[in-house]
Amino acid sequence: MKARPFLAVVLAAVLLLLSLAAAGWWLVLQRSPLQLQHQPLVSPRAARFVPRQAPLSLYLLTDGQRPEGYARAVAPGRQRRQAADAVAGLRDGAFAAAGLDYPAELASWLGPELGLALLANEPGGAADGWLLSLRSRDADGARRFLQRFWQTRSLAGTDLQISSYRGMGLISGRGALVGTTPVPIATALVNDDLVLIASGRGVLEQALDVSQIDELNQATSPSFQQALERLGKGAVLLTAQAEVLGSWLGMPAQLTGPGAVQELVASLRPDGRSLALEALLRLAPGAASPPPAPPAAAGDAGPALLAAMQGQSDSLALVQQPSLWPELWQPLLAAVLRVSEGGGDGLLPALVAAADPGPLLWSAGSQGWLLGTAVDQPDPASLEQGLAAQGLTAAPLPVEGDASVMVWTRLEAPPAGRRIGREEGAVLQASLAGARASQGQLAWWGQNLAVLQEQRESRQTPRLRLAQLAALDQPQASLQWAMAAGPAQALLQRWSTWQLLSSLAGRPLAPAVQGLSFSLEPGDGGSNSNSNSVHLSARVGFG
Repeated sequence: MKARPFLAVVLAAVLLLLSLAAAGWWLVLQRSPLQLQHQPLVSPRAARFVPRQAPLSLYLLTDGQRPEGYARAVAPGRQRRQAADAVAGLRDGAFAAAGLDYPAELASWLGPELGLALLANEPGGAADGWLLSLRSRDADGARRFLQRFWQTRSLAGTDLQISSYRGMGLISGRGALVGTTPVPIATALVNDDLVLIASGRGVLEQALDVSQIDELNQATSPSFQQALERLGKGAVLLTAQAEVLGSWLGMPAQLTGPGAVQELVASLRPDGRSLALEALLRLAPGAASPPPAPPAAAGDAGPALLAAMQGQSDSLALVQQPSLWPELWQPLLAAVLRVSEGGGDGLLPALVAAADPGPLLWSAGSQGWLLGTAVDQPDPASLEQGLAAQGLTAAPLPVEGDASVMVWTRLEAPPAGRRIGREEGAVLQASLAGARASQGQLAWWGQNLAVLQEQRESRQTPRLRLAQLAALDQPQASLQWAMAAGPAQALLQRWSTWQLLSSLAGRPLAPAVQGLSFSLEPGDGGSNSNSNSVHLSARVGFG
């Protein structure tokens, strides 16, 4: 009988130790940089000081250390220091561009939120002011920063003006941030833990004004809140109006002109060794979005095409209803099919896409491009007129017993400067512009016979590209596109925003990219919204 109390005490002690261990482990997990993968997207405090029509706003919903720690945690063993240094360089470079020294001025007190907004005096006008918000992890850090901030600039000869506005103390003057020429600066401390730095007293007073009027600030905007709810997760939040989509985010002019994309709200979060982006593009009234996937009964051809795809692929895309894509999105479709990359190589893909009700599978590899369609859509006969107008002639060409093979050729004169032998006479040369073969219920259109042979005989699927598409988890998207390292790096290096990030980091970022994928589909506008929108998902993979 005496053993029972002893066993009860032992059991209670064991349960207590297990509870403490579980609580400690939970605290470790909550503070782990890996939690950035699952961070819920919440409305930033600083959004209350940003006007709804601000051309651009950017929020980092964590402190400056966790992204660096995350990169070190997920990178391969030999690359951990290099990955952490790249993230730290980008962070320090971004703050340096804002005139702040992160290691010396911010690292000791900066908390889990910072924001930057570009402001304009006139709605739709060019940005002519900025507002920077820095949240402190304790009550004293922000105050000490402001004291050192203005003390340094006062010693440099800045005349300070101390005033009160809406019951809040403002300090303003014409001084220089680190490494910059003197400019108007104004600061305010909100609730002892939020520092506001603006490009002048007028900009700061405007921010304080909109914080008091729910109808004017970003935080209380119904569309902003709906976007946060639909995006769900993220460590970075970005909003942009039409006037900065081209100049700051590098979107093509076709999508930023009148009657196109009016606003973008995007979130970015790490996911393993990838960066995952989710974005909502609000379109102008009447602007058409890419066509959705057909109903499930008619949409089985897409998975069938992906399952039947064989051979090596550096770029793989599945397009729904390509013949119905509106003019607004045609440049994107042409970029996917490489129609603009020259000559007759892009002629057949363009004609097939224009006539195909979909779905259409596109692949590009070392052998050339390959298209996959339903066997009877489009009918090759429907393309004859367009091909004939370009000097192409269709002819059957049975290959290894396959009577379904058809080729399109063009008669061309020998290249200029070539010496022609007597036996050749004035014979013209026939160049191959494309070929087609059918397999069951599918048809394959290739740049040459070699790519059709690879599709017919290879037993190796493009596993990595298919895995990229599966990771997007958007099987019904209007467009799914996955790229290997080479095409992904080339595409990103042409993007002006990527060039800006590389310059801030002080090193090229593209060599670390191992893949890129994205999808595009019509948005539902939210349950209480009639807005016309497009949902974009993208993933950038790193080694």
